[in-house]
Amino acid sequence: MSVVEDKLKMLPTDPGVYIMKDDGGHVIYVGKAKNLKNRVRQYFFNTVKTEKVMAMVSHIKDFDYIIVNSEIDALSLENNLIKKYKPKYNILLKDDKTYPYIKVNLKEKFPYFYITRKIKKDGGKYFGPFMGGINAQEVLELVNLTYKLRPCSVKITEKPKRECLNYHIGKCLSPCSGRVSEEDYMKSVNAALDFLSGGDDSRPEEILKEAMLRHAENEEFEAALACRERLKSLEKLKVKRITALNRFIDADVISMADNGLSTVFSMLNIRKGRMLGAKNLSEENVYFDKSEGLADFITGYYKNAAEIPSEIIVFTETADTELLETYLTGLADKKISVTVPVKGVRKQLVDMAGVNAEDYLKKSVERIRHKTDMTINACQKLQRVLNLSKYPKRMECYDISHISGVDKVGSMVVFTDGEKDAAEYRRFKIKTVEGNNDFESLKEVLKRRLSKLGTDEEEKFSKPDLIIIDGGKGQLSSVKQIFDELNVKDIDLVSLAKQEEEVFTLHSDRSVLIDKSDYALRLLQRIRDEAHRFAITFNRSLRGKRSLVSVLDGIDGVGKVKKKALLEKFKDLSGIMNAKKEDLMTVDGIGEALADEIIAELKKENITL
Repeated sequence: MSVVEDKLKMLPTDPGVYIMKDDGGHVIYVGKAKNLKNRVRQYFFNTVKTEKVMAMVSHIKDFDYIIVNSEIDALSLENNLIKKYKPKYNILLKDDKTYPYIKVNLKEKFPYFYITRKIKKDGGKYFGPFMGGINAQEVLELVNLTYKLRPCSVKITEKPKRECLNYHIGKCLSPCSGRVSEEDYMKSVNAALDFLSGGDDSRPEEILKEAMLRHAENEEFEAALACRERLKSLEKLKVKRITALNRFIDADVISMADNGLSTVFSMLNIRKGRMLGAKNLSEENVYFDKSEGLADFITGYYKNAAEIPSEIIVFTETADTELLETYLTGLADKKISVTVPVKGVRKQLVDMAGVNAEDYLKKSVERIRHKTDMTINACQKLQRVLNLSKYPKRMECYDISHISGVDKVGSMVVFTDGEKDAAEYRRFKIKTVEGNNDFESLKEVLKRRLSKLGTDEEEKFSKPDLIIIDGGKGQLSSVKQIFDELNVKDIDLVSLAKQEEEVFTLHSDRSVLIDKSDYALRLLQRIRDEAHRFAITFNRSLRGKRSLVSVLDGIDGVGKVKKKALLEKFKDLSGIMNAKKEDLMTVDGIGEALADEIIAELKKENITL
């Protein structure tokens, strides 16, 4: 601490950014301060510190600082350094869910609306997030149906294209064929923008009701039911207007809760006087005081936000509110105010956000506890119940898949501490076994796997603590032969039989029955089912590629280059079979006639996957 102590004595009182480092010189925290001396010394001399802060301070072996001209410069520099170094103890926001948004790029000549889960500062307009039972896809379909907007991303050129099916059934204005002018098309786009922004929703409701009645009269009950479901989605969108708010007010309402280990920020989104949604974000960080934490959250969140509303309503005064408003105004290129209500509807909204934050924090603790029961605790239980030689940190499960002995494959899935470790999964093509013989296939796969132990390749294939076989006593005995042949003695081996969910071990001739509600058995089932799924997927992929080559080989005009292009575009046979004609025509060299021939040939072959 001598280096730190010496630097603490020489700290200036200027605004700036400080950079905390561990004994390896790695940056572990970046912070800003309007007074560097007071702020940095607080970490070491303030006796009231949370566990997180104490943990960070214990790792600080050195620090640097950068003096800047103003607090706004400190704010900007802090963000840049956090982005650069990704320090361990800085804010790492974790969204409770990646919710979908509806996006439109108004820079395009004939814009189209589509669903995305990624928000970028690219000039696009975003609507959402869609949550609480509101299906983004249904809303998008409703928008396109009502305003007859193009649902595709086909590049529109000056040369008109042939009208597609959507135009003929009245679902699209068909800008790609030149059927509508840019001016008239944009009128429909603007109407859709108004609807998604909380404007008039009478037109989509009217269209849906008319369609539902028409389908019902024609006894097209499935179509009528679909319209009714869309009406339900529309009702969910029609959230009650907050009467005490002006309908043109845009605001985000923010509150927070913490339990000494983590913090949750809850945000309510209000647009044009309507509450459109709520969002919870958590971080493994706890602050000296909530005003500082709130300021840090707002700074980090809105730096990359697609939009910033005119008003941000918060539960407490932030650290440096004026500075924050100046910073946000610069980002949004419009006046932004940060306010703390003391009464009225705004205060009620803040209280509502606070309740949401507390509730989400409580549920987060419960989710963590449940996850621990399903993973680590389940692993510990397995060790006790099955009398394993050690804690099964790395578990591998194997399964065989084939159709009447054809396209035989083996799968290996890996769970670490009871959780999927997909990067460690492996697939095997059975090379030496003829016909339908699962026992010999298992032996081949395990022999190939276990022969890697003790070699240079073991770094790629870490040694498992437990191997699980899908099957009963027979499968267990077969694999035991490989264990004996390769003299493997430090890996536990069990099998799980499907019928009664019996577990067989090498310790006893009798099976072990674990209660069906027990987390330990459910963990084994998850691992077994995942191995089965992975094996079937690989088998299906092999069959699909073989079938694809067979089918495409019989089509004139589809050579090696086009087959490769189709696979690159659609990944596998299933992707090609589900592709529309317009999608096939996006592949180089495939025109309308060839696309029709491919579709017809696939239908004729009647391939099942």
